[in-house]
Amino acid sequence: MSKKRRLPVLISAFAFLMVVAGCSLPRGAAIQSEVLNEQESQAPSFQVVPVTRDVTPALSNWPATGWHGHYHWFQRDRGPDSNAIQVGDVLKIVVWESQENSLLSARGSNMVAMPEQEVAGSGKIFLPYVGDVRVRGQSADAARKRIQESFEEISPSAQVQLSVLPGRNNSIDLVSGVAAPGRYPLDSRNTKILSAIAKGGGVSNALRNPLLRLQRGPTTYETRFADLLADASRNVRLRGGDQISVVEDDRSFNVLGAAGDQTVMYFEKESMTAMEALSAMGGLQAARADPKGVLILREYKAKDLKPGWAGPDLQQVVFTIDLTSADGLFAARQFQIHPQDTVLATESPINAARTIIGLFGTVIGVTSTANNL
Repeated sequence: MSKKRRLPVLISAFAFLMVVAGCSLPRGAAIQSEVLNEQESQAPSFQVVPVTRDVTPALSNWPATGWHGHYHWFQRDRGPDSNAIQVGDVLKIVVWESQENSLLSARGSNMVAMPEQEVAGSGKIFLPYVGDVRVRGQSADAARKRIQESFEEISPSAQVQLSVLPGRNNSIDLVSGVAAPGRYPLDSRNTKILSAIAKGGGVSNALRNPLLRLQRGPTTYETRFADLLADASRNVRLRGGDQISVVEDDRSFNVLGAAGDQTVMYFEKESMTAMEALSAMGGLQAARADPKGVLILREYKAKDLKPGWAGPDLQQVVFTIDLTSADGLFAARQFQIHPQDTVLATESPINAARTIIGLFGTVIGVTSTANNL
């Protein structure tokens, strides 16, 4: 084939490749400009927020999405209730006295062991010759002194010895997530939560990222079980009536595009930054991803919209992170991922150009081969 005939063939081949490129070559992820092109319209349906170190402090104050924002656990262990007598506790009372002809002790004896007294719903116990004595809410020592004072009218020399046995209201319920759920009595009011879980056979190995919930009265407390094991201060003392459940921490975010792994990722910690999320998802695909185009898609509720930097302007927000600058890298270490976010690793536009060049080179090679025939 002559050079004059070869030139039209090359032009036709190049034109064909441009048409193919215009029709968008097959890719595994979108290019950043394709996702964000609507922001140039007069009424975009989403807000674009570049994540930098300057704005991350303000973004940290924006409303939480996908959950309530943090797990609520005890600020500190208030100590055991071992000094506080409760309804259902059993009191063992022994009265010692030195006088003769006592109303309490038998002839020839200087002590009397009274029948065990269970604290009634009124918070009182009954004592012979004295009547009802309120002891609920008192320490064992305070209750002993009150009982002794009550006996002074009939026996001024009486001395009281008191011991307290935890009663029926001193048990807890292991509801789920352990090998042997059920109701367990507390050995003492110094029993801590890990000891109770051990009684129930430990946390089930089938649970992914176990989350511990403790219901005490009208309040529910939550903490990740891994954090409970790592921080001794979270291992709080239990109270009678506590109910404990161990469930899976089901908070997650989606990973799409040119990432190391396209999947649903579950939170490995109570909170995860964008940098931690990138590491968990296997980073970016070096041959495909655009490090300037890491996008986090998030939806807010209408009540969350606030003017300025106090909150988002629109319900749908796209946060963009540029990992090619130190500013973007440090910002990624501060920006928090929320449950139900979508992390999109966009594809580099250079890949499309490489594909076109490769195809063009292929056509030239075919043409050259044809010319040699």
